[in-house]
Order: sequence, then C-alpha cells, then structure tokens
Amino acid sequence: MSADISPSADVSTSAEQVDVRGPRFAAWITTVVLVVVLALSTFQTTVAAVLLALQAVVFAAGAVRGPRRSPYGTLFAAVVAPRLAPTTDREPVAPLKFAQLVGFVFAAVGVLGFAVGAPIIGAVATGFALFAAFLNAAFAFCLGCQIYPLVARLRTQSARV
Repeated sequence: MSADISPSADVSTSAEQVDVRGPRFAAWITTVVLVVVLALSTFQTTVAAVLLALQAVVFAAGAVRGPRRSPYGTLFAAVVAPRLAPTTDREPVAPLKFAQLVGFVFAAVGVLGFAVGAPIIGAVATGFALFAAFLNAAFAFCLGCQIYPLVARLRTQSARV
C-alpha cells in the first residue's frame, strides 16, 4: 500500500477501496476514546494526555498505513468482519488516510496543550477530533473525506500558478 497521504492523490483513479463498515467501526472506538480523554481532562490531565497520545499514534498509523492496516482496522478485520455478511459498499482509501491525518493533527495539538499546561487547548482540540469521529460513527459522514477533494483542488490550482 502506498504511503501517499497528500491531498493531490486522485480519488477517482484509486483502485484501492475498503469496506465502509471498517472506518465506521474505527470511528466508534475513536469516539469512545476521545470521550474518555475529555472526561479525564477535568481531573487527570496527565492521563488524558497519555491516552490522547495513544490515539494520535492510531491516527498516524491510519494516515500512513491506511485504514486496513491501522490498529482499529486490524481489529475490525480480525474480529468483526468475519462475523458480517459480505458487502459491495466500498469507499476509496485516499480520503480516509487524509481524514486520519487531520485527526492526528488535532490529537497532536491536544497532547501538546495538555503537556504544556494549557488544558483548554487540549480539550478544544480533542473536542474537534471527537466531533469528526462522532459524525462518521453515528451518521456515516466522514468530515475529513468531505474536505479532501477541496484540499486536493487547492493543491492542484496552486501547483499550476
């Protein structure tokens, strides 16, 4: 699998696609983790920062390795997918990798906020990541995937100038 997470990758020609249920499963786990981070951040900022750092690693793995080879994707493939009926509902990998990159950025900002004693910054960044994860988990709306074509278009236009 390509490690290209740049928004300039063409979504329409990407032959690599995944079962839509895998990223949704990952979004549910991410939602739970981020809710726990926010709950802990009110009285245990160090623990919240460590848990958020672990989630940042998960986001980074998803951004670099793709949804199938991320920790939650591996769990889905090993435990959940074998119990589900086959599906033809698939989505391209590139926007999902970009969404994981965006999640990583918010998680990294959150970790830094908690680490330097700015828990409000940590909580706000975590809240943004939680909002995006919950949208995907509950409504199958991948915010990063929706932003991906816009960023790709901007990159293409700036490359022409």
